[in-house]
Amino acid sequence: MTEQVNLKQMLSKNIQQSGILLAFVVIVVLFSVLNPSFLSPGNITNIVLQYSYVLVLAIGMLFVIVLGQIDLSVGSVVAVTGALSAVLVIRQGLPWWVGILAAIVFGLLIGAWQGFWVAFVGIPGFIVTLAGMLLFRGLTYQILDNVSLSPFPKPYYNVANGFLNGLLGGDGFDLFTLVIFAIGIIGFAYSQWRTRQARIHYNQTVEAMWLFVLKIVLLAAIVMWFGNQLAHSRGLPIVLILLAVLVLIYGVLADRTTFGRDVYAIGGNKTAAALSGINVKMVSFWVYVNMGFLAAVAGVVYSARMNGAQPGAGNMFELDAIAACFIGGASTTGGIGKISGALIGGLIMAVLSNGMQLMGASTSTQQIVKGLVLLVAVAFDVYNKRRAGGQ
Repeated sequence: MTEQVNLKQMLSKNIQQSGILLAFVVIVVLFSVLNPSFLSPGNITNIVLQYSYVLVLAIGMLFVIVLGQIDLSVGSVVAVTGALSAVLVIRQGLPWWVGILAAIVFGLLIGAWQGFWVAFVGIPGFIVTLAGMLLFRGLTYQILDNVSLSPFPKPYYNVANGFLNGLLGGDGFDLFTLVIFAIGIIGFAYSQWRTRQARIHYNQTVEAMWLFVLKIVLLAAIVMWFGNQLAHSRGLPIVLILLAVLVLIYGVLADRTTFGRDVYAIGGNKTAAALSGINVKMVSFWVYVNMGFLAAVAGVVYSARMNGAQPGAGNMFELDAIAACFIGGASTTGGIGKISGALIGGLIMAVLSNGMQLMGASTSTQQIVKGLVLLVAVAFDVYNKRRAGGQ
């Protein structure tokens, strides 16, 4: 007979994820009280546009951290791929899509380069990517000749700054944006229902029906409110569509594919994973290739957002991505972490930055607060492990 869990049991089942959600809500409420414009349609749109690259990087970084490794080079990869694209499109006059394609291919090559040293030579990812951080930053300066390049053509600029609106009309709002969000909610609800039915079929534990319905309704209300804010601003950001596609693809990759299960198995116990027949070297290699790909995507998004490439682009981005994963519940020892958690962690970083900027906080204050938040998140992870070990 299928066992049902109540609200208290569901919260205690994953206390860290529950705590992160609560922290996110508290931070949003706090900033909305301190500054009424924080939740305005215009500012919500700005948050999406300004911090989307962090979420893209966080998705790739999660796989690296779950593997039990780290990547310190992603900020430099963002810079060098954006620089390559700018040289080809702005300086050489090639079509905008050629610049994007070249950046993506270069990112894949960088990922393969670093994956080779980590997976097949056996050098720790920390050392390989530390070298990569210096190498690709220097290469960025050489590609750009130490000068910034701008502007990009309009289609390239629209990757991070464009909107889809007016397709279905609307009086004072964009109906198309609301329809897309409604379709997304329906699809999510159907997926959750199928998952629940499958668990019931195999006599696995599920939450009580009223709790299941409440979860879907609350999520639908929050998502539709978010969509309504965008609809009353400038419509559906193109970069949000890109991010949604990546979340869907990597959510399936992490939860429902052999590759995803192998990554978690290696991070949990590398020796046991190898003994069970998992090709540890190849999985590790492809995780770094994937990180190079997503860093290149972030490089395109960031250069499009800035409408140009600068030698100093991407500085400290790797720390934002790593912090997003750890704040979102990824374990410092590997084997644990979820895409949803990394996204929530990234949103916390984005909300903190945006909220403090609206309050006029200095850059130094913002860095101090982010550092403290990261420290508390990791300390919470360590505390949970010790408590679990003592039981």
